[in-house]
Amino acid sequence: MSKSTLTRRGVLRTGAVAGAGVALPTIFTSSAASAFTNEPTGGSVTLGFNVPQTGPYADEGADELRAFELAVEHLNGGGDGGMMNTFSSKTLDGTGILGKKVEYVTGDTQTKSDAARASAKSMIEKDGAVMISGGSSSGVAVAVQGLCQEAGVIFMAGLTHSNDTTGKDKKANGFRHFFNAYMSAAALAPVLEKMYGKDRKAYHLTADYTWGWTQQESIQAATEAMGWETVNNVLTPLAQTDFSSYIAPVLNSGADVLVLNHYGGNMVNSLTNAVQFGLRDKQVNGKNFEIVVPLYSRLMARGAGENVKGIFGSTNWHWSLQDEGSKAFVQSFGTKYGFPPSQAAHTCYVQTLLYADAVQRAGSFNPCEVGAALEGFEFDGLGNGPTLYRADDHQCFKDVLVVRGKENPESEFDLLEVVEVTPRAQVEYAPDHPMFSGGNLGSCNPGA
Repeated sequence: MSKSTLTRRGVLRTGAVAGAGVALPTIFTSSAASAFTNEPTGGSVTLGFNVPQTGPYADEGADELRAFELAVEHLNGGGDGGMMNTFSSKTLDGTGILGKKVEYVTGDTQTKSDAARASAKSMIEKDGAVMISGGSSSGVAVAVQGLCQEAGVIFMAGLTHSNDTTGKDKKANGFRHFFNAYMSAAALAPVLEKMYGKDRKAYHLTADYTWGWTQQESIQAATEAMGWETVNNVLTPLAQTDFSSYIAPVLNSGADVLVLNHYGGNMVNSLTNAVQFGLRDKQVNGKNFEIVVPLYSRLMARGAGENVKGIFGSTNWHWSLQDEGSKAFVQSFGTKYGFPPSQAAHTCYVQTLLYADAVQRAGSFNPCEVGAALEGFEFDGLGNGPTLYRADDHQCFKDVLVVRGKENPESEFDLLEVVEVTPRAQVEYAPDHPMFSGGNLGSCNPGA
């Protein structure tokens, strides 16, 4: 496999990366004169953006890369500045980070943990990346977060929704802006109760990796607490493309709700198969059969087309929000690319600004000083309302959106409608909550 690395100037460089199936030793080297891994010494600083450019989450990855490119442009003084103009912290001024021009390199996670670790390792060791961001799979995020902890660089997680990322697998060098499975369930369950009642029988299809497991656990706990019964939970491979054999047993299960704990291309395919089997036209137990997608995105809705109409789910952010930060980001992204950004693009853009701002406030690229600047940081103006980066687990707490597939969309981008903005207080939990226990944040590792 080869990896292309691209600076903002558009200079293409190519370097060898070990194959995705090879587990690489995590031995990191740095200059003896450096106080920390990849301390920038020249007029520029390199960030590493590691996203799925192939695999079932490739659509998300493409939008993440667009957002990263836009963030770098804004940090270096290009464009209209986007959310730098609405961000409550005013340290970013378009002169890069601590006066250094921001450059970036990219890697393809392939939605595989080994490939993601290999590309992140290359960006750190060969390209000198001082921060790694990206990813659209929690399995990838957990793997790369662990590697960044060992390497002594900051990991600003992209799209990762598993409870484990800031639960049992949390790390001092890792930070997550995106919400998690517990928050989705806490926001979604009251809406499902209002719409479908307390007497329901649910059948779950669940992606067989860390995100699917914790998403299913969270939504099952939240729905059973309001009276629903869980009939079955069936695990499905991440590489699955045809879910027909998994949908057929639902018909004879006695369930009247199908919960699709799937994301990206998996959700598009499983929902399409469910509709082809006529589930949405059936009545079971005297009730209309319903389908729920706990974690939604506009990109998934586009892929599923007509099949998403009326289906409820949750999302981290949506381009239709009318706060000043969201409007500024949608304007910048739309001007550059010709269409609105996804939630994946939003969280990656925001994470890049949050990292740059923390470096500015710390006055250093030292990961331990940057981490200290992020811990307990409260901010606004980045599209989700007042937000806290909790020191206990490096999880952001903010409002969560419940959305529904639009019955009469006005454009190919107008596919979801926000039906409720769930206040932050409703989705908060204690750091020692059982779903997040078993991990130890540990100490920051500066590397060198």
